[in-house]
Amino acid sequence: MSTPPTIAPLPDLLVSQIAAGEVIERPASVLKELLENALDAGASQIDVRLDGGGIRRLVVTDNGQGIPATELPLALTRHATSKIHSLHDLEAVTTMGFRGEALPAIASVATLTLTSRTANDQHAWSIHGGHGGEVTPAAGEPGTTVEIKQLFDRVPARRKFLRREATEYAHCLEILNRVALAEPDTGFSLFHNNKLQRQWKPSSWEQRIHEVLGAEFFTQSLPISATRPLIALTGIIGKPTFARPRADKQYVYVNGRFVRDRTIAHAVKQAYADVLHGDRQPAYVLFLDIEPSKVDVNVHPAKHEVRFRDGGAVHHFVSSTVKEQLGQPAGTASGAPTTAPQYEATSPRPAQQAFTLKDAPQAPLSSSWKDLYQPLPTPHSAPGTEDAQPAGEYPLGMALAQLHGIYLLAQNQNGLVIVDMHAAHERIVYEQLKQAADQTAVARQDLLVPVVVEVSEQEVALVTERSEALQQLGLVISAVGPATLAIRSVPALLADGNIEALVRDVLQDLQTMESSAKVIEQRNELFATMACHGAIRANRALSHAEMNALLRDMEATPRADQCNHGRPTWLQWDIAALDRLFWRGQ
Repeated sequence: MSTPPTIAPLPDLLVSQIAAGEVIERPASVLKELLENALDAGASQIDVRLDGGGIRRLVVTDNGQGIPATELPLALTRHATSKIHSLHDLEAVTTMGFRGEALPAIASVATLTLTSRTANDQHAWSIHGGHGGEVTPAAGEPGTTVEIKQLFDRVPARRKFLRREATEYAHCLEILNRVALAEPDTGFSLFHNNKLQRQWKPSSWEQRIHEVLGAEFFTQSLPISATRPLIALTGIIGKPTFARPRADKQYVYVNGRFVRDRTIAHAVKQAYADVLHGDRQPAYVLFLDIEPSKVDVNVHPAKHEVRFRDGGAVHHFVSSTVKEQLGQPAGTASGAPTTAPQYEATSPRPAQQAFTLKDAPQAPLSSSWKDLYQPLPTPHSAPGTEDAQPAGEYPLGMALAQLHGIYLLAQNQNGLVIVDMHAAHERIVYEQLKQAADQTAVARQDLLVPVVVEVSEQEVALVTERSEALQQLGLVISAVGPATLAIRSVPALLADGNIEALVRDVLQDLQTMESSAKVIEQRNELFATMACHGAIRANRALSHAEMNALLRDMEATPRADQCNHGRPTWLQWDIAALDRLFWRGQ
């Protein structure tokens, strides 16, 4: 009989290296942790120096509060931090870092030198080599400098997973972009191989958007702002016409921390569902500020993920807020293709203007968050009405003529408007069909023979728990076995579709997002087909009265800037552009 293995505590160095495997993936991971520490220290200027993409050397210098000499060894000790002291602090943490793992983890896989000086010190103090090193006098201004050399030299198996220097530099630059977007009041500089690559002075949020993401992103976007008890959402969302083939311009911050959150990503995707073409991805920078006790930031060692106490409420709030802004009628905010969005005076994060976490009401979750499920007020009039039109000239102007039986030409105060008549009318009919359906309960059709579906025990429990929500979607489902469901009623519009696939998709959504839009999505697909057949066909001659009626309907119809397939329905040629075509004034 063999002897069982002996249980023994792991050496401190190995424990730190295990932590490094969770927190430190590449130089960009190191940079993220050091930038967050600098911001927590109140820095207004942060300088970054990289050699070899950060593999050979990475230095972060800030002008923050600094670390007293007596606390430098503690800063390199695992789970030593000044940011939390109790479980209550952890449940309401508002700092970027709080785990106390980053510095000791980095020191376990690279050569680390920590130099710091507080405002009361006569000079700086330095510690080299990790926990247990000697603290010695050093030169330095108030603030902190962390120097990392030869990342993963002590763990060769990890170093071989690093990419080329140019790739690692690109990842570091993206980390700096993420942090700089959320902190316009902080200046940043970036050197790579002793060459200055980026320099951003403290500025307004608008200016920081220009600097980091470019002027086109800023001008092709819409401002967004909504506040409810315990939660606020602000930022900018790209117009559908600015959608991209890749999801490389999507930035989400929860309480100032960049996160990758499936709930928010799905909510935004759902809001754009009616206006994007194909598989194109929207662009956005969103700040969600939420009362700290309602979100768990301690679910991932690198703090990339969060968990909401009521994910369904957050999903509905984000989706409805974004959808409301995208639902502007043609000729309003979303229809001005060259006008930059207008923002109020900025602050470190735009969300802080509308919502301050420390002032958040502490009402019970069941009563406060229930409001998030209520629909947002809709200022738009129904399609076909003109009550919501502003005084003066109509945004899309007055009709001039038709072109080849396809396009409508109109003149407004800015210049020439060109409208794709079929695409525009298709959107109008589509929105009218949806509006009529939304005003009545989902019509159900009972199945003569129930559809029996084999599922997991968890899905059976989910159906039992969420039966009321399913009935609101037009689905009547009951458990007929420990792992079997019977589908007895479905939405009447979808009765001829793949019922089993629909229900499986709905259950998957309910499991992951606590809400489902599958029924609505499939219903809308049918409406889109109906609208396409009911819209004005090409080569149909319209009178001036009919053309103007179409323009007025566009101005009163949500999402009328895009057809049902996400393509633009109209564009504006301003007088200056027309003058350039004919060299006028040159």
